Amino acid sequence: MTDSHLIIAIPSKGRMQEDTNAFFKRAGLSVLQPGGARNYRGELGGLPGVEVAFLSASEISRELSAGNVHMGITGLNLVHENIAHHDDKVHLVTELGFGFADVVVAVPMAWIDVGTMADLSDITADYRARHGAQLRIATKYVHLTRRFFAVNGITDYRIVESLGATEGAPASGAAEAIVDITTTGATLAANNLKILSDGVILKSQANLVASLGADWSPTARAEARSILDRISAESAARSVREIRAVVTNFAEVAAAVTSLGATLPFGYEARRGSVLTLHAPIRKTAEIAKVLRQFGADVVTVSTLDYVFSSSNALADALDARLAG
Repeated sequence: MTDSHLIIAIPSKGRMQEDTNAFFKRAGLSVLQPGGARNYRGELGGLPGVEVAFLSASEISRELSAGNVHMGITGLNLVHENIAHHDDKVHLVTELGFGFADVVVAVPMAWIDVGTMADLSDITADYRARHGAQLRIATKYVHLTRRFFAVNGITDYRIVESLGATEGAPASGAAEAIVDITTTGATLAANNLKILSDGVILKSQANLVASLGADWSPTARAEARSILDRISAESAARSVREIRAVVTNFAEVAAAVTSLGATLPFGYEARRGSVLTLHAPIRKTAEIAKVLRQFGADVVTVSTLDYVFSSSNALADALDARLAG
């Protein structure tokens, strides 16, 4: 094993790349692409040595499976579709909060008696009897479709692999129904298609994914931990507010506010004078401020935080555990 640097793959274009860049920027890690969009290699500002590979989302899932990159950002739908036995080959580090989409089964709205997968199962048998051929399902998600249809006991159908706009397949006569990805359902509706009530195969979003088969050198592991430290610190900061107030009866106040989910990150010894510093869940901020004033605080300040680093890192620890086997 060589002491190689970490390689992280990120989407090379589109909204997913924009969201990925914004995600890393929030964590204090700017994605740098020397030479512009035509350059398929880059770096993370602040972490010299880490290499960024700009690939399509589908390519990222395949490169993770092959162990050619250490980490990558791709949709959960592509992990499930492109990586056989993905639990053995990759580790889902964390969801990223963007790239939301559902993989769904959709049929023509004109099929008024078909609203569930059980109805579709009945249709497949009737279709063969009527037409002497199997009902066709157009999709780019061949493996997801086969697994989901098998779970629902549907076997008498034929997959038509879609190379273009899948939602247009029923109207063009290329297929009778489809399995496709959708964010709002608007495109399906515009093509006179409806999602079956129990036809959501997978609810997907962008994930940071680690390859279990990559060459995880000591340097690559250390660089991964540095990235995850910053991601965790930024995520923790987004979920809390810092509240400060002057109080005298610390023990009583501490008991009251901790019962509301607040923490005292610096304890009592580190306080300056009589200023109490709390970290509190955003949804509890107003309630905690009210309690502090009830305990005699004249002024309560609430601030946003950029980062909250802690001595432990659950994301990095979970990755280390998977890599250890």
